[in-house]
This record gives sequence, C-alpha cells and structure tokens, in this order.
Amino acid sequence: MVKKLLFLLILSQNVFAQVKQAQNPIIFADVPDMSMIRVGDTYYMSSTTMHMSPGVPIMSSKDLVNWKLESYCYDRLVENDAMNLTNGQSTYGRGSWASCIRYHNGEFMVSTFAATSGKTHIYTSKNIKGPWKEKTFAPAYHDHSIFFDDDGKTYLIYGAGKLKILELKPDLSGKMEGTEEKTLIENASAAANAPIMLPAEGSQLFKHNGKYYLFNICWPRGGMRTVLIHRADKITGPWEGKIGLQDLGVAQGGLIDTPDGKWYSYLFRDYGAVGRIPYFVPVKWEDGWPVLGENGKVPEKLDLPANKSLIPSIVASDEFNRKKGEKPLPLVWQWNHNPDNSLWSVTERKGFLRLKTGRLDSAFLSARNTLTQRTIGPVCSGITSLDVANLKEGDFAGLSVLQKNYGLVGVKVSKGQKAIVMINAGSGKAIESPNVPLTQEKVYFKIDCNFKERADTAHFYYSLDGKSWTAIGEPLKMTYTLPHFMGYRFGLFNYATQQTGGFVDIDWFRIK
Repeated sequence: MVKKLLFLLILSQNVFAQVKQAQNPIIFADVPDMSMIRVGDTYYMSSTTMHMSPGVPIMSSKDLVNWKLESYCYDRLVENDAMNLTNGQSTYGRGSWASCIRYHNGEFMVSTFAATSGKTHIYTSKNIKGPWKEKTFAPAYHDHSIFFDDDGKTYLIYGAGKLKILELKPDLSGKMEGTEEKTLIENASAAANAPIMLPAEGSQLFKHNGKYYLFNICWPRGGMRTVLIHRADKITGPWEGKIGLQDLGVAQGGLIDTPDGKWYSYLFRDYGAVGRIPYFVPVKWEDGWPVLGENGKVPEKLDLPANKSLIPSIVASDEFNRKKGEKPLPLVWQWNHNPDNSLWSVTERKGFLRLKTGRLDSAFLSARNTLTQRTIGPVCSGITSLDVANLKEGDFAGLSVLQKNYGLVGVKVSKGQKAIVMINAGSGKAIESPNVPLTQEKVYFKIDCNFKERADTAHFYYSLDGKSWTAIGEPLKMTYTLPHFMGYRFGLFNYATQQTGGFVDIDWFRIK
C-alpha cells in the first residue's frame, strides 16, 4: 500500500511538472518582430502590425509566456492616401515595421520606421498604457536598434547586410549634429558562411558583462531563416560573428533575462497563414557567447509557467456593450488602414457596432473601415450576428478572413433583394458562390480556421437562427502572401458599390 501511494505521488508530481511547463510556440498568433525588455519583475514587448490602425502594439507579461495588450504607440501612423485607402492607394505590407522598445531614465521608449511615411518614429511615455508622445525624423532607418550606452550616448544601428551606426541627439529628435554615420559591420551576413538570399537585418543590440552582442536574422539561399550573433568589446567594434541558431526557421529577436538569473532568446517562426509566431529558446553563456536552444534545437517545452488561453488578452469576443467611460473599442481590435471615424459607432444603437458607408468601392481590399483582430492557432472560429435591415442597393456586409487571398461570407443587396454570398479569393481571383436568398433581417456567420500542421484552410457558414449552421462556398486555402506580409485576420466589413448611406448593425463577435 505504501509503495502504491509513493508511486501515485511520484506520478502526480511528474504530471504536474509537465502541466506547468510552457509550450512552444509561446503565442500561436501573428506577433512578429518582437522587441523585449524587463523592468523589475515585468516584461514588456513591442511588435509589428504594419498597415493596421492603431499600430505598434505594446504587451506585458509577468512570466514571459502569457501576454496581454497594454496600448498602441499611435492611433494613426500618418495621414496620406496610402494609409487612408484613398485615391486608389494602399499600404498593405508596409506601414510601420520592426520596432525597438527600451526603458531609460524612468521612461519607456519605442521606435519604429515606415516606408509609408519615409520617416523614423520615436514614441515615449512614462506609463506603458500611454499616452505616447511622438517625434519623427527622416529617413526611415531600416530595422534599427536604439541603444543607451553607459557613456551617456545614444546610438542607432540599422541596415541590411552592411550595418551602420550613428549617434542620436539626447532628446531623440534626430542624428547628433557634428557626428558622422559609420559602417559598423561591412558584411554581417558573412557569419552565416553561405550564399545569402536575405541579408542580415533585424538588428537588436544588448550588453552583458561588459561586452556588446548584436542579434540579426539572415536567410541562406536554399536554407532557412538563421540567427546570427556578433560580439565586441566596444560598440564601434571590431566585431566577430557566428551562427546563433539554425533550426525550424526560428529566428529574429534577441535576449531577455529573468529576475532569478535565467536567460532566454525570443524569436519568431514563419508558420504559414496564421503568420509569424513567437518562440522562446533557453540560453546558456559559454566562453562569453550566448548559446541558444537545447543542443542547437528549439525545444517544444520550456521551464516556464504554462500557457494560458490567448482569449481574452490577445484576441477576444465583443458584445459591443459599452459602459460609460469605456473606450469605444477594446485593444484587440485594429482597423485595416486608417478608419473614417465618422462612419462607425458603438453608441448610435446601444449594444451594436454600426458600420456605415460613405463612398463607393469596387472591391473588399480597397474598402475602408474593416475592423479586424488576429486569428489564432492551432484552430479557431470567428462568429458574428448581423442586422442587415438598413443595407442599400449594392451594399455588401459580413465576416471576412483578411489577407491578399481573402475569404468573405455576408449579405449582398442586388436588385432590391438580399442574398447570402461567399467569396473565395484563394486563387488570387475573387470567385463568388451561388447566392442564397435572404428574407429576414437577422443573420449569423461563422468562419472556422485550421492552422494545424499548416493545413491553412477556412470553412464558411451561415445560420438563420444562430444554432444550426449551413456550409457555403468552397473552403478557402489560406496563403501567407508577401504583399500583405501578415497572418490572416478576422474582419467585420461593410462597403457600398452603388450608393452611400446604408449601414449594418453588428450585434456581437465571438471567437473560440
């Protein structure tokens, strides 16, 4: 009996040990280009959402595993035709790219750059929740890392292949006058010792035990995304480099330590249609180098607390009921490009999101005011309830999965009649399914996404009662395309093709 109890005790301890471990990927959703710091016992991370508004999401965590959205650095990156989806222009796949987060003299600093604005953008705040103050200057320094050195100077490192360094003014308003930009490493890709398809970029600079460590990503031709690490005794060099990790294509990121002295490297992996998803690998220090992974491999499990659901910290359902003083939209929501704020509301009809039309559009990707949030892996469903009583001739409203090769299910009005339609743009060409006549005002839509083992398929459904579901159209083969450079997102949309003034009332959106 004693032996049996002892066995059960050991078994339960082993099970508990397995349960409390973290699982890679840390976040099974599109959170690329992470930059990370620790302030006391709290970790902070910035990431990339490019053409979405608001942009440059800031997240926090107490355990490196479970993250929640805290704020965005800007509501609108810039006011121009590309960011506003006006005059036939867009900025898909551009907007703001890889950011850098720092904490200096009691203040948070986040920097990014944008081809859409042609500038480098720096945001500062004493509170991680904002508000954020912005400074901008030209040019847009590609994939830069800002570093506050011990000598009181502030440096910016940037570039691809050839990496350069310059000194910033103390107020971060631009390059220090009277100083020259210098080449830091002539060919950082050489450390990969292979023909290169994507030169070393994504610079992130760290200092440990008096040495400087520079992390980059490169992509050898015919190989996979690779972590490169250079080190130097002085920030100006000379630098020596080597491969830091080459496994599963997990790359681009940097170093983070825990309060109890453990080290990890935060990186991401291209994982098909769901996007670029964060991984962590343990780090040991050997001979003055950070050694990434377990025997050079990315582990499935980590000695960190267990992953909790991404709902509601990264994505969340929304009943669109707003109490007095609440923000109109929770942080999980981002607009596709800059919205026209005169054409949406969560107050005109209590408990509903109203999307109104104010111009004519010929296609979904050019339409304004599509409200989005991430899809998540390995599988997820987005479900919504619509009141379509006030759509006008030519209007199309519903639920989408947004990428260049998108999928839509919604209600279209043609010749005075409403019909449920599904549009599949998986081939690059929008193909409309046979219409299903609709005679009632309320309708429900659902999209099921499967990212297991990169299946990357989406199935579309409609319901007249919210209980029984009918499939419509062909399943969408979701494809991660570089023109959009982003994982698929659920989107609520409404656009006009013939006349303006119609609107749809969305009762709720639920993600499972």
